[in-house]
Amino acid sequence: MTDPDDALARVFAHLAAGEERALARLIEYLRHPSISAQNVGIAEVAALLVRLLRDIGLQAETVPTANHPMVLARWDGAPGAPTVLLYGHYDVQPPDPLDAWISPPFTPTIRDGRLYARGAGDNKGQHFAQILAIEAHLAVHGRLPCNVVLLLEGEEEIGSPHIAEFVGTHRDRLRADLAITADGPLHPSGRPTVIFGVRGVASFELRARGAARDLHSGNFGGVAPNPLWRLVHLLATMKAPDGTITIDGLHDAVIPPTNAERAAAAELPLDLDALRRELGLSELDAPAGRPFYERLMFHPTLTINGMHGGYAGPGSKTVLPHEAFVKCDIRLVRAQTPADVLAKVAAHVARHAPDVEFVPMHGMEPSRTPMDSPFAAPIRTAIIAAHATAPLLFPSLGGSLPDYVFTRILGIPAFVVPYANADEANHAPNENIRLDCFFAGIRTGAALLSHLGRAAPASG
Repeated sequence: MTDPDDALARVFAHLAAGEERALARLIEYLRHPSISAQNVGIAEVAALLVRLLRDIGLQAETVPTANHPMVLARWDGAPGAPTVLLYGHYDVQPPDPLDAWISPPFTPTIRDGRLYARGAGDNKGQHFAQILAIEAHLAVHGRLPCNVVLLLEGEEEIGSPHIAEFVGTHRDRLRADLAITADGPLHPSGRPTVIFGVRGVASFELRARGAARDLHSGNFGGVAPNPLWRLVHLLATMKAPDGTITIDGLHDAVIPPTNAERAAAAELPLDLDALRRELGLSELDAPAGRPFYERLMFHPTLTINGMHGGYAGPGSKTVLPHEAFVKCDIRLVRAQTPADVLAKVAAHVARHAPDVEFVPMHGMEPSRTPMDSPFAAPIRTAIIAAHATAPLLFPSLGGSLPDYVFTRILGIPAFVVPYANADEANHAPNENIRLDCFFAGIRTGAALLSHLGRAAPASG
C-alpha cells in the first residue's frame, strides 16, 4: 500500500514543477468576465468550467436554476473513503469604478508578486486552486484519496437566491460527509485559518412619507410632518446608546457560544491599536467592554446602511422633504433566521411607527459547525502539511456565506478554508491574489484531499 505522506509529497513535487503553467491557466480563466448582476459572461464561463472539469477526469455538467446555472462535478472512485463537497462561485462583482483600476479588470496583470484582476481572489483564484489540486492527484496517481463533489455557483455575488432550492432539490446528487469552501482572506498576519461558521444577514428598508411634495421649511416647518424625523425617531427605538438592540424578541433564538468557542475567539491574535489607527477610530462601537472577536462572531448587529431624503447637495436648501427611506441590515448569529428576525422588525415598526412602510429585502441564514467535529483534526493537519504552520481556528466569520445549505439542508459539517491574502481588495478596484497565496492554496487543496482520505466517513 502506498504511504499517504509519500503520495502527497509526490503531488507537492508535481505542483512545484508546474507553477508557471498553473499561473498561466489562472490568467486565462480570469480573462473571461462572469458578472452575475449584469448577466455578463455567465453561460460562457459555466461552459468553460464544464469542459475543464471533464478534461481532468470528473463527471461535470451545468444544472439550471431559475436564473444562473450551477456547475456540478463528481469523482466517486474511492469507495469507503469520505466524500468532500467543495463549494465556490464562478460569478464576480461588477468592476466599477473602472477608472480606479491601475490595469483593466479583465486583463490580468502581475505586479510585485500579485495577480490583479476581477475575481482573482473572490472567487475564481480560490476555486481554481481547488480544481488544480484535484487535477494534480489524478495526474500523479490516477485517482483521488477521497470522493469529491464540486459545486460552483453563479449567483453568490447577488446573494445566492436559488442555492437553497437547488440543494434541497438535488440533495441526493450532493451527498457528502462534509463541505469545504475556499473563499475570503487569510488572517492579516498571513496565518492560514479554519472557519467553523458564518453569520447570517437580513436586510430591510423603512419608508416614510409626508406631504404630497417637498415643502418650504419656513412656511410649513412645524406644520407638516417631516419623514426624516419620523425615521430618526423610529430608529432610536431599535438601538440604545449603550449598543443594545431593543427590537422585542430579537435575541430570543440566540444560542450563546460554547466555552470552546469563547476560548478559541480569545486566542486569536489582534493588534487593536494598529487596527484603530488603520481605520481612523478613536474607540470601538458600544458596548465598550465587549471583546473584539466576540462582537463579530457571537452577537447580532443592526446597521444603518444609508438614509435618504430631502436635499444633500452643496450649499443650503431649506426644504422639508415629502418622503424618506433608510436601508438597514441585521447580522444574524446561530439559530436566528431571516424570516423570524424580519417578522420581529415588522412587528416593532407596526407598534412604534404604524405609518412607516416596512419592506423586507434579502436574507441568508447563519451556520455553525461544532469545533470538535471529527473532520477538524484532518483539516488542521492538512493545513500544517501545506503551510508548515498551524492554522488559526475561527468559530465564525462576521460576514455571510451560504454555508447553511450544507449544515441545515444537507446536515453535514461545513468549513471555510481561505486561500487569498488579507488585502485582496475583493469587491473593490484592483482586486488581487498574491502568487505565493495562490500556490499555497493549491498545496492546501491537495493536502486536504489527502488527509480527508485517511479519515473515516461520517457514516462509517
